[in-house]
Amino acid sequence: MEEISVPGKRKLLVQESDNNYASANETTNSEPIPKRRSLARTCIHEVAVPKGYTSPTDESTYGTLSDPVYNGNMAKTYPFELDPFQRVSVACLERKESVLVSAHTSAGKTAVAEYAIAMSFRDKQRVIYTSPLKALSNQKYRELSQEFSDVGLMTGDVTIAPNASCLVMTTEILRGMLFRGSEVIKEVAWVIFDEIHYMKDRERGVVWEESIIFLPPAIKMVFLSATMSNATEFAEWICNLHKQPCHVVYTDYRPTPLQHYMFPLGGSGLYLVVDENEQFKEDNFMKLQETFTKTRKQSSGNKGGMKVSARIAKGGTASGVSDIYKIVKMIMERKFQPVIVFSFSRRECEHNAMSMSKLDFNSEEEKDAVEQVFRNAIICLSEEDRSLPAIELMLPLLKRGIAVHHSGLLPIIKELVELLFQEGLVKALFATETFAMGLNMPAKTVVFTSVKKWDGDANRYIGSGEYIQMSGRAGRRGKDERGICVIMIDEECLSRHDGIAAHLERLHSPFGIKGKHRCCDAEGSRGHDASRGQLGMEMKILKEMVLGKPAPLVSTFRLSYYSILNLMSRAEGQFTAEHVIKNSFHQFQYEKALPEVGQRISTLEQEVALLDSSGEAELTEYHKMELELAQLEKKIMSEITRPEKILMYLVPGRLVKVRDGGNDWGWGVVVNVVKKPSTGSSSLPASLASIRSSSAYIVDTLLHCSPGLSESGSRQKPCPPRPGEKGEMHVVPVPLPLISGLSSIRIAIPSDLRPAEARQNILLALQELGNRYPQGLPKLHPVKDMGINEPELVNLVNQIEELEHKIFAHPLRKSGQTESQFKSYQRKAEVNHEIQQLKSKMRESQLKKFRDELKNRSRVLKMLGHIDADGVLQLKGRAACLIDTGDELLVTELMFNGTFNDLDHHQVTALASCFIQCDKSNEEIRLRKELAKPLQQLQDSARRIAQIQRECKLDIDVEEYVESTSRPYLMDVIYCWSKGASFAEVIEMTDIFEGSIIRLARRLGEFLNQLATAAHAVGEATLEKKFQAGSETLRRGIMFANSLYL
Repeated sequence: MEEISVPGKRKLLVQESDNNYASANETTNSEPIPKRRSLARTCIHEVAVPKGYTSPTDESTYGTLSDPVYNGNMAKTYPFELDPFQRVSVACLERKESVLVSAHTSAGKTAVAEYAIAMSFRDKQRVIYTSPLKALSNQKYRELSQEFSDVGLMTGDVTIAPNASCLVMTTEILRGMLFRGSEVIKEVAWVIFDEIHYMKDRERGVVWEESIIFLPPAIKMVFLSATMSNATEFAEWICNLHKQPCHVVYTDYRPTPLQHYMFPLGGSGLYLVVDENEQFKEDNFMKLQETFTKTRKQSSGNKGGMKVSARIAKGGTASGVSDIYKIVKMIMERKFQPVIVFSFSRRECEHNAMSMSKLDFNSEEEKDAVEQVFRNAIICLSEEDRSLPAIELMLPLLKRGIAVHHSGLLPIIKELVELLFQEGLVKALFATETFAMGLNMPAKTVVFTSVKKWDGDANRYIGSGEYIQMSGRAGRRGKDERGICVIMIDEECLSRHDGIAAHLERLHSPFGIKGKHRCCDAEGSRGHDASRGQLGMEMKILKEMVLGKPAPLVSTFRLSYYSILNLMSRAEGQFTAEHVIKNSFHQFQYEKALPEVGQRISTLEQEVALLDSSGEAELTEYHKMELELAQLEKKIMSEITRPEKILMYLVPGRLVKVRDGGNDWGWGVVVNVVKKPSTGSSSLPASLASIRSSSAYIVDTLLHCSPGLSESGSRQKPCPPRPGEKGEMHVVPVPLPLISGLSSIRIAIPSDLRPAEARQNILLALQELGNRYPQGLPKLHPVKDMGINEPELVNLVNQIEELEHKIFAHPLRKSGQTESQFKSYQRKAEVNHEIQQLKSKMRESQLKKFRDELKNRSRVLKMLGHIDADGVLQLKGRAACLIDTGDELLVTELMFNGTFNDLDHHQVTALASCFIQCDKSNEEIRLRKELAKPLQQLQDSARRIAQIQRECKLDIDVEEYVESTSRPYLMDVIYCWSKGASFAEVIEMTDIFEGSIIRLARRLGEFLNQLATAAHAVGEATLEKKFQAGSETLRRGIMFANSLYL
């Protein structure tokens, strides 16, 4: 790594004073109204300079490297005074030097990008603007087209004016142009990378990294980013890579300051926890805790009052009004709209919006405007598509000023919502976190329905970077004195057990084995005294989330066959895979961190020496037993839920427990069991049939659901009530694999469940059972009750019972002096694990690691015939070079082994859909006979490729690879659409969101075009025509309706 000079930080301060700034905290009327302190618009400037670099510019006009100031004629003027960070950024651009601009959402980074474009136009140069998503590219194209005359768009789906001076494109398109040596690149002077923090994305981050590496050194770059903690490190990498200066301009200034409140679910009032001066209000946080303590005491003191205790436990009210309803209503009454309500579930977004049925925020004039915009937007659709429920049901909501925004919506509806929101015609928007990206669409208020999200592995608190991004939507510059953030918090987040007590209480038996310290897993019941707990969401966690530093940008660089093959195909040989590895941000960060790693190891070793090690052997033993028990339980439940074993016990009235991914429904009541009829021939490959056989059965179960389900009329799925809601009992169709527990208890159910009162009586009965069995509802024993006598299962049961008795008899269950020991044990294990990881990191050179991986991947390419023994690209490799939407190895294998040859273009299209990532379905995979065999051939080929990779010493799980490269969830849907079915017909074939279906179809169209190009490159004219025909059959109707931004 070359030496890089980094001048010291230069901080610019501009003082602003606002002495008439009042707090929104109305619970402290007796206290003086706080004033907003003088706030400094801080701009920090740094620059990384390559060794030996001399500035060619005139200092009187352009300033110096360490103090860039521009005194010439501006390429673009603005109707407002530029902020300090914008002025410094413009000066860096005029010096013709790269710059990274790091600032909060809504701070004004777009003005810097617009100046770079205007400067390119002035200097008769071309400029490329990249964004991470096609939807954002469309939005940016529309925005820039209103500002500049010569703008084009390239996204793979759409190409507009490809010869324009300013080209907006996705980063994948830019990388493809760089790989192929496009002539356009030779004419480009500037590349703007929007949302550069996307580079840490595990799946797509490598695209940014490779694009930056491959850019010619003469091209200068503008990086726009949310705030990140290691901006200087990134600039040093750019400087080292391209041998050019890279400036960092950073500001943490918010044009509109924020106030952060907490709202206790089931309670009332807002608690100011962080004020507009970023001061944490500890007293208010403690008052918030007290509200839950009072609620618990009320609940425990009213054991005989079922109605009251149920209401308090669920955080509802006597009127049944949900907390989100109360908050939105309060926001509107106080004129704090527009409001964005963020949820981490698409279904929750829809449910929350539908629960606003009694609220109306738009005037008659605004309603007319909404309807006119709506009708104009959907005029491009056919009459049949305009009648879709997903479209018709949205208009009444929009006319009342309420809208939903998430990735599962129809694209045309999502864009319509964005346009109406920008025009002020949507007052309450219920959205997922994806709305926090892209164009500047701020609101006055932002509400978080939760501070925890399911990330695929666990429910975790959102990070400071995520919170900053979403909360940054609060406060409109020039309109609001302050932005308001409201965090909805429930008792489960705020109080929990700490240490070994909670660790022990999480233990539960699938067989109802009794134990003195067993916790209850029945809904609405706890087997512990919550007063023993401490703050779960400690003040430290809240402070880190709201006030903490954003996460650093960490490289996710990886080697891909697509990149290796494209590097081998470059005639000039300028770049090799070795060159890319050496110059990656990943390698740069590794080399820079080595000295710090050694120091960290030393510090951790000193900490270990001071930690208490008494009782460590017992704790280790206990922890090992608990892990072993969890694995055994998982195995036995997968056996018990097989249809031949469980169906006879799923009789009406049986209590069952349901878990759907991150949603724990608790106990429900079986109403009926049905076997879904298969459409056509449901012939599945053996590998899928064994997994999916249970999915053919649906258990109609009476479950506790979020309220308002029956009122929505939408295709949204039911979801469990949040802690702040008074739920309703509904019959929900539950796929058999989602049954996670089987009770020995049966209750009588009414013959007619249509009346709400009849269903609610069942809820009361379930709550009464929870009180009657505080140690947990009794469960059916697999051997004694269900009569399952298979030796393997009996052996599992015996192992579990023996292990549970050991755990219940363990000394840790009888000792009350283990809290500090357990904490010390946990910390010691964490520290030792970190030490081992750091030592391993120091021993193993990252460069050597990637070199070994490159060698192994090259062996795979040789064995599959992509390259010859000398590393020269062969015909198969040339085809794979042109495919980056799906797995390039697998799809070229199908092209060359004849799989596609035997299929018509409808089958080809359906089979190709398996390569596109999509949402998973809980329903049975329905495949007709003409699709089952091609899928089996695809899986056989995938298994062979995975096994070859294992033989070449690549760490890959064969079955995981097969599953990840063959996703048949929408095969039948795409097949029917390709053959002419209507959109209304195909959406009834799956439970996957309409927007997700369209997103897959559009990516599939792009994928088929790539396959046609690949077939043409290797002289396969027949295949080329099939792929082209398949692509054409997709491109009709609402699936490929034009974007409203174009």
